[in-house]
Amino acid sequence: QVQLVESGGGLVQGGGSLRLSCAASGSIFSINVMGWYRQAPGKQRELVATITSGGRTNYAYSVKGRFTISRDNANNTAYLQMNSLKPEDTAVYYCNAVTGASVRSYYWGQGTQVTVSA
Repeated sequence: QVQLVESGGGLVQGGGSLRLSCAASGSIFSINVMGWYRQAPGKQRELVATITSGGRTNYAYSVKGRFTISRDNANNTAYLQMNSLKPEDTAVYYCNAVTGASVRSYYWGQGTQVTVSA
């Protein structure tokens, strides 16, 4: 089992920055991929960015060049640095961890609200 706790959300003006953190605990040795997803009101949850244990990253097109995902394996924490924020980035942001190879398990944090004002 893996437990994830997000922090760092809040209210920011358009063009501003926020940094989200996701602290993992439990069976952290089994985590392969960590990622961030978001869900805006009335919309489906969508991928924002992922990072493998080896540091390979993947981003949604809408955030490329503005957001940066990173991972501190020593402290079992993933980060999402969000710059040049837009009102359309407003959503609840969820941390995700994937364990296993042939049989995968998915874990989610409780979510943190990010609100970007115009």
